Amino acid sequence: MKTLYTAALVACFALPATAHDYTLGGLTVTHPMAFETPKSAQVGGGYLSITNSADTADRLLSISADGFDDVSLHESTTDDMGVARMQPVEGIDLPAGETVVLEPGGLHVMFMGLGGDPFEIGEKIPATLTFEKAGSLDVTFNVESRRAAHQGEMDHSAHGMQH
Repeated sequence: MKTLYTAALVACFALPATAHDYTLGGLTVTHPMAFETPKSAQVGGGYLSITNSADTADRLLSISADGFDDVSLHESTTDDMGVARMQPVEGIDLPAGETVVLEPGGLHVMFMGLGGDPFEIGEKIPATLTFEKAGSLDVTFNVESRRAAHQGEMDHSAHGMQH
């Protein structure tokens, strides 16, 4: 019984460390994160989901963070020939009542100009999201293990990330 109680207590305190949500009006930003990067990387990707529970659409206009040459919204696409491309986007639509997921291989955040300072597991990256209607929201991207994600150890189902 003592072990069960201890496990439950640990689970209660462990959840907030990995799941972190931010709310602004009818918008909820869930689990902003980035993967660790190699020492030589000049860019890093950021991922999150945004749920718009409001009755009206909004739009993510931009993202900013100190210490980078540029931080912007991007999209990865693959053409009919299988060629992958990444390009900046001028905002991301957030339809009313829907969740938009920024994830590897799709919409994402690009942190550019790491300049020899790689993202390391456990690092926190403060950033500000700017929305067309809701305004600005400060969030923190947690740097997580890419290896754990590839081994299936990361379960984002509790974070509302769905396709």
